Amino acid sequence: MSKIEKMSILGVRSFGVEDKDKQIITFFSPLTILVGPNGAGKTTIIECLKYICTGDFPPGTKGSSFVHDPKVANETDVRAQIRLQFRDVNGELVAVQRSMVCTQKGKKTEFKTLEGVITRTKHGEKASLSSKCAEIDREMISALGVSKSVLNNVIFCHQEESNWPLSEGKALKQKFDEIFSATRYIKALDTLRQVRLKQSLKVKECQTELKYLKQNKEKAQEIQNHLSNREAQLAASKDNVKSIESQLEPLKSSLAAVEQNLVKAMRLDNDVKALESRRRQMEKDNEDLQQKMKKVFQGTDEQLRDRYQNHQRTVNEKEKRLSDCKRELDRATKECQRFNSEKSELLIERGRLQLQADRHQEHITMRDSLIQSLAAQLELDGFERAPLSERHVANFHVLLKERQERDAEAANHLMREFARKEAMKQKQIDEIRDKKTGLERTIDLKSDIQNKKQVELKNVKYELQQLEGFSDRILELDQEIVKTEHELEKAERNSNVEKLELEVRTLQNEKINLDKTLRKLDQEMEQLNLHTATITQMEILKKDKQSKRLASVEYDKSHASSELRRKEEQLSLHEAQIFDVCGSQDFDSDLNKLQDEIEKSSKQRAVLAGATAVYSQFITQLTEENQSCCPVCQRVFQTEAELQDVISDLQSKLRLAPDKLKSTESELKRKEQKRDEMMSLKPLRQTVVELQNTDIPGLRNKIQNANRDLVSLKGEIEEQESQLQAALSEEEGAKACLQDITLMERYQADIRDCERKIAQQEAKLLGVDLSRSVLQVSQEKQEKKHLWDTVTGKIELNQKLKQDQQTQIQQLKSAVNELKAEKLQISSSMQRRRQLEEQTVELTTEVQSLCREIKEAQEQAFPLDATLEKLQQEKEDLMNKRTTSNKEAQEKISVIKEKVKDINKYVKEIENYIQQRKDDYKKQKEAELEEVKSQLAACEKQKEKISKEMETIRQDIDTQKIQERWLEDNLTLRKRNEDLKEVEDNIKQLVKEMGEMKVPQMKNEQKRLEEKIESLKRNHDVALGRQRGFEEEIVRFKKELRESQFRDADEKYREMMIVMRTTELVNKDLDLYYKALDKAIMTFHSMKMEEINKIIRDLWRSTYRGQDIEYIEIRSDADENVSASDKRRSYNYRVVMIKGDTALDMRGRCSAGQKVLASLIIRLALAETFCLNCGILALDEPTTNLDRENIESLAHALVEIIKSRSQQRNFQLLVITHDEDFVELLGRSEYVETFYRIKKNIYQCSEIMKCSVSSLGSYVH
Repeated sequence: MSKIEKMSILGVRSFGVEDKDKQIITFFSPLTILVGPNGAGKTTIIECLKYICTGDFPPGTKGSSFVHDPKVANETDVRAQIRLQFRDVNGELVAVQRSMVCTQKGKKTEFKTLEGVITRTKHGEKASLSSKCAEIDREMISALGVSKSVLNNVIFCHQEESNWPLSEGKALKQKFDEIFSATRYIKALDTLRQVRLKQSLKVKECQTELKYLKQNKEKAQEIQNHLSNREAQLAASKDNVKSIESQLEPLKSSLAAVEQNLVKAMRLDNDVKALESRRRQMEKDNEDLQQKMKKVFQGTDEQLRDRYQNHQRTVNEKEKRLSDCKRELDRATKECQRFNSEKSELLIERGRLQLQADRHQEHITMRDSLIQSLAAQLELDGFERAPLSERHVANFHVLLKERQERDAEAANHLMREFARKEAMKQKQIDEIRDKKTGLERTIDLKSDIQNKKQVELKNVKYELQQLEGFSDRILELDQEIVKTEHELEKAERNSNVEKLELEVRTLQNEKINLDKTLRKLDQEMEQLNLHTATITQMEILKKDKQSKRLASVEYDKSHASSELRRKEEQLSLHEAQIFDVCGSQDFDSDLNKLQDEIEKSSKQRAVLAGATAVYSQFITQLTEENQSCCPVCQRVFQTEAELQDVISDLQSKLRLAPDKLKSTESELKRKEQKRDEMMSLKPLRQTVVELQNTDIPGLRNKIQNANRDLVSLKGEIEEQESQLQAALSEEEGAKACLQDITLMERYQADIRDCERKIAQQEAKLLGVDLSRSVLQVSQEKQEKKHLWDTVTGKIELNQKLKQDQQTQIQQLKSAVNELKAEKLQISSSMQRRRQLEEQTVELTTEVQSLCREIKEAQEQAFPLDATLEKLQQEKEDLMNKRTTSNKEAQEKISVIKEKVKDINKYVKEIENYIQQRKDDYKKQKEAELEEVKSQLAACEKQKEKISKEMETIRQDIDTQKIQERWLEDNLTLRKRNEDLKEVEDNIKQLVKEMGEMKVPQMKNEQKRLEEKIESLKRNHDVALGRQRGFEEEIVRFKKELRESQFRDADEKYREMMIVMRTTELVNKDLDLYYKALDKAIMTFHSMKMEEINKIIRDLWRSTYRGQDIEYIEIRSDADENVSASDKRRSYNYRVVMIKGDTALDMRGRCSAGQKVLASLIIRLALAETFCLNCGILALDEPTTNLDRENIESLAHALVEIIKSRSQQRNFQLLVITHDEDFVELLGRSEYVETFYRIKKNIYQCSEIMKCSVSSLGSYVH
């Protein structure tokens, strides 16, 4: 069982921040008392206990105000620390530490919580746990063995919150629920009820869902059967396609072979033409080369090659020599550049050295000038003639150093004399100032005492003046008491409280019956509203279903229209392409006509190609041979002119033949290109025919069908809208709202979903009694509500009358008590009059004595001010003289030091120049410069010689190049002649190969094979189209099977059946759990409340000394505002006072003293009930607002509580009070020997002192 042992406080509230200010308090068992005046820091101890145990700050307090203020402590950072040592519920020793820091930043303070540590001692070993590793608040609650709400509201309740049992209803209910720790169990009940309700709705949804899952399962099986049939048809179609493809392959191979031979023949023809063109070009090139050459080499090829090689060797030798000369020239150039660079560097170095020599002479002149000037200033002889030698300079430095030392010693002596005089003056000033300060402190101290005595004297005189009229007041009070008691008796006789209470109880029963009737009507109204909304929602779903179907048909129509437009655009595009190529729409005739033109052009090209060779041969025969007859008809030409005419005609035809051949070939290529374009358009032609005959008419029929469906669906929608308007009018009367239904992705799926929802709404309407309308139920509810208001008004009127009578009686009783108390107080005050008169004489004598002493001290202090001011002025004059003398001496020394510094600078420069031997170095560089100039001149001569030799070699090489070009032209000419002969042999061979190939027969075979392949392709396309249709249907069936409602339909049906059955079993178990937990909570609550009220009743009767209240108790009434469907129990708490058979709420009716006493007794009862593991209880100022009689009875009750729980080892009562009489009453028991007194020291920091009870009367504040 837990028990606190000791606590240390540092830096909290008014407790100091230094280590010496740390206060330690040891808690006794069974009673610890803390006494002190207001503001001493008593409540801070309870705040520290609450913070160390729960981590919560006092009410209305932020962290920065909980820590000692940095501005008061004159610190930037203030650290606060609380340490507590206690025993946990297992009796083990535990120490916990919490630290805080408050930092002053400008006008704001920043608060931060530092790391907390909890240390456990077990078997002599310590184990620490920081707040980084665990939550200390939770560890403390576990160690103390009570909940956080009990710690905050019962054990360590703050003085500002001590009256919480009489707070307003909502706050009181929250605190009692937390103390009973029933909140989590009530939440568990509510959760069980909600889960059971959800599970019941889930069972109904599962039943409806099963119906549609079964339909989906059957539909999925049907789709699976269709899928199997289409897969079989697809396999047969694929076999047909493979058969057609097997027939196509050999035909394609034969056509490829024929086309390859035709291409080969065309290629041979092109090769012959290219070789002939190449031969002509080669002949022309040979003629041009011979004309360019002066003469042709007449020797053999071997002699020509030998001569060319010898010539090459000669040229190579000359070029090699030229390269060597070039390298030598480069070396010579680099040498010249190097010498020029060295020459430039030496010239620069000579200039620099000359400049240094000139500067050296300037330094000597300046040094001598400065020495002469300073020597004249200091009156030193022997330095008038320049230039000065080194001996003169050294002698000058020695004399100068001696002079500086003498000047410094004189200045120091003067300063020491001034300092001695100032010290003497300061000593005289300090003596007079100390004497004056002592007198002023005496005057201030005695003035303060005099003021206090005067205030005290004034208060005593005022109190005496008050007591003069008290004798007459006693007679008046006696008369008022008799009169008030008579009025009280009359009011008690005239009161009819019991009759009013009987009427109130009767009316309350009637009100309860009306509440039940109204709740039933509310349920009926809610049910009608719910099912009216259901009917309306079902009508909307039906309309939505028709809308989805309409949207689906419109979508199909839109899709078909867009497809028709696309097909028509495709047809127009293909027809335009065919027209652009063919020039008309008669594609087949244009293609046949083009084939004939191509064949005709090919023959013409062959004729022209052969004509060129024939014409050339005819011209050769007519010119070179001796016979003069026609090569064709063998006719003999009669004259030479006729022969020349024939030759000229042949030559003109020969010249025109290449141009005709070229134009014929270009025309042939153009026609072949057009034929290829038309062949590529053949599939487009087939597509055009299919679009015109099949696709477009089918789409137009589909659009017409969709229009018919739209007309019928619009009629159905209008009918559904009329039904919906009727449902909406009824729904508006029931004031229900309709939720919009979210659109689904696919219209067909939406339609099936709507059907399922309609069935669910119909299932909800099964077994519902809709015999009465919403309007009828609403009228009945208004009548009952009016009757309920009437009954409520009567109850309030009777309660007000009863309360007014009770208030009048209570006020008269209070008035009698107040008059008696005032009479008692005046009687006791009359006895103090003599004592006050003696005190007045004594205080007057002390005030007069203090006035005389203050006047004497002021007379002694007055002449000291003039003496002090005179001495301070003399000291200030001495300081000014010392400053002036010191400044003049320092300025003189500084001027001399600056001049000496300049002289030393020039001396150092002169010595550096001499030590570095710059004159010798300058002569050396001038000699090096002359040597480099001579080497540079020799290098320039060598460079000029090499350049001349290179020019001679270049002229010889140019001459040899001309001879080399002539030899190369001879070699080229002989090579071209060999190539020309080879070309002529190739032309003859190709012409022979072309004669052996049968080109016309191959073209006929090509045409036959193309027609047969085209027929097979058409059959193949038809088979592929059918196959694609099967594949699309298979894909569609598979896609439908992959849809959410058909995918795993069998498994979903089985799983839903399992879910429904298991949910029904779970509902039964939840019902059992709910009833068991509810019964347990009821039993616990009743038992605890009975125990608490018994303790409260006993404590009240033994403590309260008034006769107006017999006892008090806590009432926990079930909440009557919950509906009948809500089975969760909720309790409303209130504190009532009992007088006879009447129970009245204490809140707003009791006095301040009764409120304090009631709150204190309730806390004691709660502590005894809920603090079994933690016997600690702290009472902060328990006697507030209590009269003397109740204070004595409270002390007696606390002693009895301590006595009854003295056997409990961990019982600890902590009482904080400023009432020493109350402490004395507690001290009369055997349980108190010492107590703690809290006060503030001279630094206004709280201190805790341990005192004996016997010292209570001797303490003086």
